[in-house]
Order: sequence, then structure tokens, then C-alpha cells
Amino acid sequence: MSEHHILAINPGSTSTKFAVYRNEQCVLNKTLRHSVDELSAYADIIEQFGYRKGMIIDALVEEGIEIDRIKNIIGRGGLTYPLESGVYLVDQLMLQHARAGIYGKHASNLGPIIADYIASQIPGAHAYIADPVVTDELEDIARITGHPKFRKRSIFHALNQKATARVHARKTGRAYEEMRLIVVHLGGGVSVGAHLNGRVVDVNNALDGDGPFSPERSGSLPVGQLIDLCYSGKYSQAEIYRMIVGEGGYVAYLGTNNALEVKNRAEAGDEAARMIEQALGYQVAKSIGEMAVVLTGQVDGILLTGGMAYNETLVNQIKERVGFIASVFVYPGEDELEALAMNALMVARGELKARKYAPRMDL
Repeated sequence: MSEHHILAINPGSTSTKFAVYRNEQCVLNKTLRHSVDELSAYADIIEQFGYRKGMIIDALVEEGIEIDRIKNIIGRGGLTYPLESGVYLVDQLMLQHARAGIYGKHASNLGPIIADYIASQIPGAHAYIADPVVTDELEDIARITGHPKFRKRSIFHALNQKATARVHARKTGRAYEEMRLIVVHLGGGVSVGAHLNGRVVDVNNALDGDGPFSPERSGSLPVGQLIDLCYSGKYSQAEIYRMIVGEGGYVAYLGTNNALEVKNRAEAGDEAARMIEQALGYQVAKSIGEMAVVLTGQVDGILLTGGMAYNETLVNQIKERVGFIASVFVYPGEDELEALAMNALMVARGELKARKYAPRMDL
């Protein structure tokens, strides 16, 4: 069997994670953390390209990885136009849309850009994305907002939600395509999705103003108060957007995007940290209840994943509120790098065909 070397890259809001695989074997897995102070040096997420790309390449060299042997580079898909679930070859149109932030500005936009750059430096290498954050499987009724000038957008942690759901299905001896699941990603952003027979038919827009708040996002806000703030003359559009994405949630209340720090502060007796952490769990539980309604109360399991799923206190708070709906299963961390690598491996082996970027611009 041929040996395929794969580099998987996952730029997140507070970290850059990457891994090198030799076929199914992971030979390197690293997480590079980024503090609020480090990222504040860049006015725009796309400006972080050189910083993050350089750190990845430096780490590969430091670890003694033979970069020229890597022929398959796959990045987390960013906020381009909506796409069906699958693997896509990075092309110039995708890069143009990722740089422009067609659907919003997020670190995942750097996924295809970094993958494409590294692939361009290696003869014979190809760049891909898989299950991007704009994966859209919403039912039409879920798109209705309450006013025709506004339409719900599907922006969520599709890669990790689907990977976790498939892992759970295998462990329970069932097919993902036959299950009714609620999957919750607890990370720099928080997304809660209703998975019906292999499709995410409803999910909060986990980026810019829908659902629970997170370590750095405000989630749903009182619309009237937001309008007043926008027209107060005190803040620019960019400043208000940063309140919602990047400087909301834990950052706004507690001055940090580090969920572990908040957990430690709460356990040490910091009452403000304890209250805000509890409020996050409360809002997540409410969103789970909403998705249970989407699935008409027939739920095979509630899956908690992402970095904050390591926080037993937070997890137990959520369990106490939603345990009556269905059994809760915890898959802490994320399988995104492995999911990316395995998608690239299937393409390299010819088991899966990479698709051409053909976005839906009507959504």
C-alpha cells in the first residue's frame, strides 16, 4: 500500500492546531496557543496569515518533519459561501472568498489560505478543505427569522460535530445516517446542532450573534439594546462587531478568553467567574432544549464535545438541566485534525473524489 503523508491544519479563534499523518498514523500533533494580546496586534484576521503560517512551518522544521514528502495539505474550511458536506480542492475562487470573509471574519478563513500556501511550496502537493464551517443542511423552515430581510445562516463547527456524531454512532453500533442526535461543540465558539439522519437540519450561527455566548463571542443579544448601542455614536461598526466576535462572552465579562483560567478562578472562589461560567452552561442547556423540539423530542443522545467539555463542573451543570431529554455522552476535545486527515487520505487513495468549489450564493 502506498504511503501518504498528510498535513492537517485547524486555525481556531484562540489556537492553531496541526498534525502530520503517515496514512492512518499520527506522527505529530501540536497546538499553538494565541492570547488576546498576541492577536490584538492584527487589525484583521487575514493579517494573521504570516504569523500563523510561520509558526506552523517553524514547528515542522523543529520537529524534523520532511516537509517535501507531504503531498496532501488539508485545512479547516472557512466562511466562504455555503457548501454541501464533503472534501473540496482549494482554488482561486475559494481563496478569494476566504480572504474577503464573504460570510464573516473568523480564523477558519485562514485554513484554505495556509493550506494552499504550503502546498504551493511543495512540488506535486495539493490543498483541500473538508466539511467547512459553512456546511449547510438546514431545513427551509429553519431559515425563517421573522423578517424577510434577514435569513438564518448555517455557520458552525461542522467538522467536529459530524466527526463526533460518527464516532458515537460507531461506538453504539448504529449508522449516523439513522440517528437523531443533538451535538454541542464547546470551544472558542459554541454551536448546538440537531442531527437528523445524517444531516444537521438546524443549528445556531455560532459566529456572530446567535445562540449561547462563548469564551469570546456574545451570542444572542437583546436586539433593541443593540440598536441603541449602534446609534449611540460612541462606537464604530468595527468596535461593535468586536464586542460580538472576539471581545464578547468571557472576554467582556472577565477579561480573558481562556476557559481553563475561568474554571480555575471559579474554583478558587471568584464569584464573578463562577456566575459567568454557570450562565454559559445555562444558555447551552436552553439551546439543547430548542434542538430537542426540532427533533420532536425523539433524541437518541446528546453529545458534548470541544475543549470546554473537559470541564466537569460545566458538563455536570448542563447534564442536570438536559438529562431528562436523553442520555448525555461526553467526547472532550475534538477530532477535527483526525477527521481532516482521514478525508485527505481517502482522496489520496482514490476512495473519495475531491469536489470543485461550487458554492450556493443564493443563501
